[in-house]
Amino acid sequence: MTGQHAIGSGFGHDSTADEVLDGIDLTGKLAVVTGGYSGLGLETTRALAKAGAHVVVPARRPDAAKEALSEISGVEIDELDLGDLNSVRAFADRFLASGRSIDLMIDNAAIMAAPETRVGPGWEAQFATNHLGHFTLVNRLWPALAAGGGARVISVSSSGHRRSDIRWDDLQFEQGYDKWQAYGQAKTANALFAVQLDALGKDSGVRAFALHPGGILTPLQRHLEREEMVEFGWIDAEGNPLNPGFKSPEQGAATQVWAATSPKLEGLGGLFCEDCEIAELSTDDSPGVRPYAVDPASAARLWTVSADLTGENAFR
Repeated sequence: MTGQHAIGSGFGHDSTADEVLDGIDLTGKLAVVTGGYSGLGLETTRALAKAGAHVVVPARRPDAAKEALSEISGVEIDELDLGDLNSVRAFADRFLASGRSIDLMIDNAAIMAAPETRVGPGWEAQFATNHLGHFTLVNRLWPALAAGGGARVISVSSSGHRRSDIRWDDLQFEQGYDKWQAYGQAKTANALFAVQLDALGKDSGVRAFALHPGGILTPLQRHLEREEMVEFGWIDAEGNPLNPGFKSPEQGAATQVWAATSPKLEGLGGLFCEDCEIAELSTDDSPGVRPYAVDPASAARLWTVSADLTGENAFR
């Protein structure tokens, strides 16, 4: 049984973050947005702060974050490198020491199609940064998420999840590296994380959603050569956008903001969203989410594997 069916949100592909927040007052709410100073994260931070939220932005480059967010009020910056679990734990401990609860958590930061890179004990960097870093962060911050009794955790996945299921026999690409398959596995992991977190957290009032934000040209593409993006039909030879389906950053941030705040999602969770709506299941090239990315058994298995790798599990 799956709840992957549209609910008539009233929004769509072209909706912006400000539009989905129209009429929603976030005064007194605290949001955490990883990578909230660049690309979609910057627009997400701006929109949430505009709606009244206090936004904590954990940043791998705090100085760059301060510059990017200098004109947005209600924002707090701290240091966090998702590829370094000691950095993740240190940030979480500092936040917990403040005694505050978290109302909205948007796991937005990511790397895409990076050259083969190893972090920590030799982990593949995309899986480690995009998934294991956020897994550790959410588990360490669990007391603050559970404290308010109604938090939402948003895991930013991608249509890139279609490139790979979880490679259970070679999670770390020790038998040969493919940057796009590695990205796909990491994005599938982001989706499965939301499924299991929701299952574990809903009795505490914490619900989780994953999403595809849409195609957007942002600094996420920094590891791609221009020729590669031209070949994909994303840009022309001069670097101008070509794909008519691409979104602006304001539109790209809309689905994660919608998932974090929409009253229509009350009582729901563990679902994959796109275009400010719950996505349909898809096994072909049509929009939607692959069944393996929302499979409860795979989600539970990945949680166990991730807990073993990181040593973190708030639900032991």
